[in-house]
Amino acid sequence: MNKKYKLAIVAAVIVFTIITCINPVYPEEQYLQHIGTALLVLLMLFDIRKNILGKVSFIGLALFTALHIIGARYIYSYVPYDEFAQRLCGVSINELLGTTRNHYDRFVHFSFGLLMMPMFSQVAEKKMKCTKGIAIVVAWMLIQTGSMIYELFEWLLTIVMSPEAADNYNGQQGDMWDAQKDMALALLGSSVTATLMLITKKQQKP
Repeated sequence: MNKKYKLAIVAAVIVFTIITCINPVYPEEQYLQHIGTALLVLLMLFDIRKNILGKVSFIGLALFTALHIIGARYIYSYVPYDEFAQRLCGVSINELLGTTRNHYDRFVHFSFGLLMMPMFSQVAEKKMKCTKGIAIVVAWMLIQTGSMIYELFEWLLTIVMSPEAADNYNGQQGDMWDAQKDMALALLGSSVTATLMLITKKQQKP
């Protein structure tokens, strides 16, 4: 992928971040969430310098970053996706799911597995010198490892922060199995992409 296109995508992500920080709904929590945004943007800038990632991998990284930025705006637990769906389509997503919980955080954990698999696979292939098949397996395992490490990080936050602040950041919404469900969704998302990548790889064989 051309570096100029990558730079344009990063610029769009940065502008989007700035726009979402105007009149913040939850200022302190939002800025804490943007530590993750900064790390993701730095990752994209690093790739622009090294030019490792292809189009699918880089766009997947950018899309995941954009989803996180939206979550940061509303500290995940209050993203008004249901209200938006009702205004746009006249349909309540929560009613369809039979729940009152805000599931945006679940969607982002699923998207982590779904969108980041190509990036991890390409890194494994290029930097670890894996074959394409092994790179997909390594990427799948890295997704699960990354998901687990993030949940451990959230657990540590519950120890050092006040219960209210930790709950606002973690978005548990009173669910004691939140971490396990988040990891399961990351596993599901990565499994979907891994399956598609393996099918594509098999079809590309002469």
